[in-house]
Amino acid sequence: MTKYKGFIGTYTKKSSKGVYEIELDTEKEELTVKGVAAESKNPTYVNMDAEQEYLYTVAPGGMASYEIGDSLSSIAHVDERDGSPCHVSVSPDGEFAASATYLDGTIALFNRDKETGKVTEQLSLIQHEGGGPHERQDAAHAHFSGFTPDGKYLVAVDLGTDEIISYTYQSGELKQASVFNAEPGAGPRHLTFHPEKPLAYVMTELSNEVLVLAYDSSNGAFRQLQTIPAIPGDFNENSQGSAIHISSDGRFIYAGNRGHNSIAVFAADEENGELTHIEYVETEGNWPRDFVLDPSESFVVAANQESDTLVLLKRDKETGRLTSTGVKVEVPEPVCVKFKSK
Repeated sequence: MTKYKGFIGTYTKKSSKGVYEIELDTEKEELTVKGVAAESKNPTYVNMDAEQEYLYTVAPGGMASYEIGDSLSSIAHVDERDGSPCHVSVSPDGEFAASATYLDGTIALFNRDKETGKVTEQLSLIQHEGGGPHERQDAAHAHFSGFTPDGKYLVAVDLGTDEIISYTYQSGELKQASVFNAEPGAGPRHLTFHPEKPLAYVMTELSNEVLVLAYDSSNGAFRQLQTIPAIPGDFNENSQGSAIHISSDGRFIYAGNRGHNSIAVFAADEENGELTHIEYVETEGNWPRDFVLDPSESFVVAANQESDTLVLLKRDKETGRLTSTGVKVEVPEPVCVKFKSK
């Protein structure tokens, strides 16, 4: 394949209408905005099931479900509580979905119908408690809820409490299994797992660092192996860590920086997974909220929220380095980018 369909989650505070569809032509190095795929209020984070047949977005009160065809078809909206989550994910077996809500510091588990793709009801809700030394850590602020690749745990990352908490979930009820405490004030935000090794990489929003963690599948526990800065030591302006992603071969880690407006590129050691910094690459816009490696992994698309742009960067698979293609398209308030590879 040389053409890939993608979806953009956005804020709708200004002119955005909801979820947008894009197309990437890897042969021509072209990025095209196809238009609004689904109208919705602040569908900032989007995700797909493993089969890539359904798209899930954060939505007022919970989560919205869409069937992916020539266009997006709305099939369900779970609305069980106040506020909107900031992150959604689907379990590897497709039986559950999960969300994290920043404002009230909660993690929710939902039932998912594997036949229809519908997220139908909230099964369990966990309220995080606590805070930290930073001014933004006045209370718990859950920012991520993702399933471990082995399907054993749901992992919650809480910026407000500096905690990464593993829960069992298979019974339909979230039960705490293990808690990892990051350095006070670090503000962990997002996490990604190594595709082969028992390792996880965490981006911190407040300290702008990447944490390398060992993962123990027997109990869901994490142990810190390394901390490495994601911005230059002499950069003193406001910068907040955003997304973190890993190449499918596990060789390279990419971390986004809002304020520094860059993606930090790291090489992962083949033996222990520890990181070595390679470069910082400008995202050619303001406030890169998220970015994604395209299915061919020859490109990275960065979403610059404050400058209303998507930028296409070319990726060298051997060195991990990113270079500008000069391709930039307009999408209002873009936050999260996901591509279909099937």
